[in-house]
Amino acid sequence: MPDKRVLVIGDVMMDEYVWGNVRRISPEAPVMVVEVQKDSRTPGGAANVVNNVRALEGACSIVGVVGDDDAGRALRSGLAETGVEVRGIVTDASRPTTRKTRIIAHSQQVVRVDRESRKPLGRSAAKEVVSRLPDLVSSADVVVFSDYDKGMAVPSITQAVLDFSRHLGKCVLVNPKPGNAKRFKSASIISLNQSEAGAAAGISVNADNDLSRAAKRLLSSLQPETLIITRGPLGMSLFGLDGSLTTVPAHPVEVYDVAGAGDTVVSVLALAIAAGATVNEAAVLANCAGGAVVRKVGVATVTRDEVAALLCA
Repeated sequence: MPDKRVLVIGDVMMDEYVWGNVRRISPEAPVMVVEVQKDSRTPGGAANVVNNVRALEGACSIVGVVGDDDAGRALRSGLAETGVEVRGIVTDASRPTTRKTRIIAHSQQVVRVDRESRKPLGRSAAKEVVSRLPDLVSSADVVVFSDYDKGMAVPSITQAVLDFSRHLGKCVLVNPKPGNAKRFKSASIISLNQSEAGAAAGISVNADNDLSRAAKRLLSSLQPETLIITRGPLGMSLFGLDGSLTTVPAHPVEVYDVAGAGDTVVSVLALAIAAGATVNEAAVLANCAGGAVVRKVGVATVTRDEVAALLCA
């Protein structure tokens, strides 16, 4: 994995944390009073995939959009300081940088405050994004589109990503939101959690039979080479366009926080494939990474040693 280059495209954001303790209820309303001890922030959303790639010692480039604000400037400079190629980040003064502020008390998330625009990118910003893709796609070993439904998954961008990548023979791994899934038709790998897969297929998934029906419908409509459905404590199911099915069982771990776990899974899938793993081998490693990251509080990353520890458990 070290030094393999992943190009991450998608909705970048800033994850902010307010850490504190609760000792009393407010006299103004029946709510907890959080006594703040510290504040922290880290790049999130698609940028969290970048964080995970870097934690695993991979190289990374990013394409996304930020606002003309302090959060956007902090995102760009913070990523650049860790060695990430940031020339694919476009500034759009018409929208704010997405910020998610989580209030954490006694290691538990109490509430989250979002500041964002979910409108699709305007034509000018989308055109600027597309103009930066060819060079960045050509220098990548694998391409990831991390969709948080914050405006990046507009048809002009998704089609350009697929076309450029296909022309250059690059694997494209997509983690779409259900409403945008059809915009990634014929991607190499599409990864969804069970709830998202059901929503994208229009099927309520309550049993293995439901999952199989949803997967069959998604394979027919989206035509990826491999469809990966993550199932939490039930592990992962890999459905091939050739009709194959592989199940990767989950590792039994104590779950503290699932925030950002999907980003960790996608980053390991991408790096493993870039390093020459088969999709099934990559899924085994990604499953270990998912088990490692949910044991941590907040949006977190994992190291190769942590993945290896679960792999050998």
